[in-house]
Amino acid sequence: MEEDVPAALRNAVRDCSDRGLSVAAKWASELLLSISPSKLKSQVGGLPSAGFHTSTPARPHSPRSSMAFATRTPAHETAQSSNQIQTVSHPHAPRMQPPPLEVRTREMQLEIQEADHIVTGQAMMNAKEYTRAVHWLRDCQSAKAVYLRVYCEFLASEKKAMRDWYRMNNTRHQPQVPVNPALFDLLQAVHNSTDPWHLFLKALFLLRLSRREEAIESALLSIAAYPWNWSAWTLLGECLGDGEEVTTLSSSTDPFATDTSISTYVPDQNIQQFEQPNGTDAELSMCDKLLGEEYFPRSLWLMAQRAFRFGNAEAQFKKLRAIDPYRIDDIDVYSNILYVSENRLELSKLAHEFLPLEKDRPEICCLVGNHYSLRGEHEKAIKYFRRATQLDRTYLSAWTLMGHEYVEMKNSHAAIEAYRKAVDVNRKDFRAWYGLGQAYELLGMHQYAVYYYQHATALRPYDVRIWQAQGMCYEEMGRLREAIECMKRALLGADPREITIHIRLARLHADLEEFMESAAYHQRVIDVCTEDSELAYLSLSYSSISLVGLGPFTSHGYTSVADHILALLAIELYLVLLIQLPSNLTTMSFILSCCARYNKPPSDYAYSSLCVARYHLLQGGGDFLHARDLMEVIAGSQCAEVGQATELLKRIKMVIMTQRANPTVVGAEERK
Repeated sequence: MEEDVPAALRNAVRDCSDRGLSVAAKWASELLLSISPSKLKSQVGGLPSAGFHTSTPARPHSPRSSMAFATRTPAHETAQSSNQIQTVSHPHAPRMQPPPLEVRTREMQLEIQEADHIVTGQAMMNAKEYTRAVHWLRDCQSAKAVYLRVYCEFLASEKKAMRDWYRMNNTRHQPQVPVNPALFDLLQAVHNSTDPWHLFLKALFLLRLSRREEAIESALLSIAAYPWNWSAWTLLGECLGDGEEVTTLSSSTDPFATDTSISTYVPDQNIQQFEQPNGTDAELSMCDKLLGEEYFPRSLWLMAQRAFRFGNAEAQFKKLRAIDPYRIDDIDVYSNILYVSENRLELSKLAHEFLPLEKDRPEICCLVGNHYSLRGEHEKAIKYFRRATQLDRTYLSAWTLMGHEYVEMKNSHAAIEAYRKAVDVNRKDFRAWYGLGQAYELLGMHQYAVYYYQHATALRPYDVRIWQAQGMCYEEMGRLREAIECMKRALLGADPREITIHIRLARLHADLEEFMESAAYHQRVIDVCTEDSELAYLSLSYSSISLVGLGPFTSHGYTSVADHILALLAIELYLVLLIQLPSNLTTMSFILSCCARYNKPPSDYAYSSLCVARYHLLQGGGDFLHARDLMEVIAGSQCAEVGQATELLKRIKMVIMTQRANPTVVGAEERK
């Protein structure tokens, strides 16, 4: 870590707080406290003085008092600034150049002259009297004062737009999202500025106006000039369109080449909707390095990201809560994990702990909603999810989870409305598109369901569930070829020992009279079940060795001659048991018990065996011995398919006998 990182974070806390970016200030302060105490102590002596600090230079503040700034030479300033600024290579973002010395000096003088007005404006903004703040800052010209005036004017206009939007609630004139007509005028106020905070506002306004490419450019320029503004990073994450764009952006930087190494990790965390739920090895390596003693070993944000994206979430979150038991950020995501794992006790404990702390936080409402949902009290869950959306209209998880609850209650129309709200908030969230597909599928509108599933798979190309759902919709529509393609795509991300998709593919090929392909998928089901039974038998054989006290000698822990002899005896006994493997596997009870052990229905094995046997007997397969072996196993069991297997076994044996007696008659028998 560079020596000036703690000082840069301290400046970021102050600068973001001065500009009303409380979330960014909180993030920087938490990151500052996550640095090793020894590194923080070494920086205490270099803290800036309590005097005036200018925020105009596009770099972290100097450890010295900012009043010494004017005594430096232009060459010295330019060299130091160019060393501090590390731009992000992007086709839309040219390299930022520091402003000339005279411009920075004039800016500093303006801030000193307008200091009283700036403090007054900040006080008005903190009191949420945005119009008064605009009034008192109307004649100021410094970059900081202009930022505060424009930002307060934006907040006031947003408040009015939200009021007008709610006034038209439940009417046909209500737009999908609130419309702020003041955005064009606000954009003009910062359009030609190169101040990093003005560029942040410019990116915000451009994104709201759906000018995404220009917003990305402005956000990158702002980050290049001031890398510790967390709000700029989150805004950039909202601008990015897909995973390819993220990869291009991430690959253009060396993660640990500069003091902004933590910032290079931010884009990946802001675009999780493009990626798999588990992070890549490179992301895990970067996360672990950033959590090392050299960087931010106690970063709560990094711990949370590691927990949610790289597994072992419960243990990681307990460690995080031990450091800060009152941290509400990410508690909603953790509640989703507890919900999926059906950890009722921990979820109930969290709900009862956090609800008294801050009942008006949307994250807490989401946590309590998940608690009631897991208990099956869907009406109460919807009440809390709706409360979360009232507190924050853009709170995506609450809209999506509310839609899930309506689906559970079979209220498809209400679910569709909730999912549409989620899509309006963020069109890149695959869960909302997937939920819309499920809701329309419940209504039997498969054409609409396929449309929404296609959007979901575009955002989540390796999600097995979505491809299966899309394939089943195509099957209901009679478009079997498209259904087969969807099921094949589902196999790309499925467990190698999965059998449900193979059985569905086999049935689809059979409906298309493609019997060879159908038999191949059925044979895969048989192979998986048989392999599982072999694993179970070998495990049983090793257990038998352990029971006679010879297990330890098979682990190469022996040292004496006697130990060698006992080890050889153990291996011999193991081989004797292994020789019996084929005869043991011919018992249907053993195979069926193994199917149950590995969560594979025994009926699937029996059904696939019947289909493979029919293929070899009636549809041109020709391997009668294999068909006979399969039917002998089924006929000797207590499955529901015993009658069919017995009848088919008789016919197979007759064909085999006829083939041995007169091979030319076999072809006629196969066509019967």
